[in-house]
Amino acid sequence: MKKTVYLILFLSFGLWAQQEKKQVNILLESWHQAAAEANFENYFNLMTKDAVFIGTDASENWQLEDFKSFSKPYFDKDKAWTFHPLERNIYFSKNKKTAWFDELLETDLGICRGSGVLTLTKEGWKIQHYVLSIAIPNENVSKIKQLNDPHDSALLEILK
Repeated sequence: MKKTVYLILFLSFGLWAQQEKKQVNILLESWHQAAAEANFENYFNLMTKDAVFIGTDASENWQLEDFKSFSKPYFDKDKAWTFHPLERNIYFSKNKKTAWFDELLETDLGICRGSGVLTLTKEGWKIQHYVLSIAIPNENVSKIKQLNDPHDSALLEILK
């Protein structure tokens, strides 16, 4: 009897996770599409009111309203940015109210890595936290470190 109950629970969670992964994928695809189409309202409506966007520059830790202000000129030019997912992994919390993901992206910046946290709201899944990183091959790290040294040194002086 116990094995049957566990099997039913396992299968029902599996079906739930499969359906929710589809919903999360739809949300992320819609979010990236809204940016590519410069649809400001659609893009930001897919984020929570307390969302955070971490950009590729060390200074880019945007709270939602600041990120909107920063992004608006890009959206006003009828094309913000275009991210094409190459692969994506999605995970869920035990209480099924939080999801997190990582994705490899083809972008205007080259291959990037996106990762984030989603929260299940009354309106469905919403992005609460997103991090965009430029993927740097390990063999190029020393060159990038040299290139970034003046910028990093100046920023370290401010942050210390």
